[in-house]
Amino acid sequence: MFEVASKESERLADLPLGSVATVDCVHQSVPEDPIAKRLRDLGFVSGEPVRIVAAGPIGGDPLLVQVGFTRFALRQGEARRVMVHRALPHTE
Repeated sequence: MFEVASKESERLADLPLGSVATVDCVHQSVPEDPIAKRLRDLGFVSGEPVRIVAAGPIGGDPLLVQVGFTRFALRQGEARRVMVHRALPHTE
């Protein structure tokens, strides 16, 4: 089953450093995609907050991404599969 991202979705890999967003979905290249399954197993599931913590010096690879209290290093190809929408700034 393929999940569909919302119109406002963008790729996790395209977010600037320090960005906070919420996961919409993880794209599968093929049915039963093992990389997409692994990303979901790691916590990249719909509604989960994520933050771009750091990026590698050459081409931004890998990205250090925080999901909840856990940090993961993702290759650009993996981060491009995760669709997110940016968190809106709080207004008080």
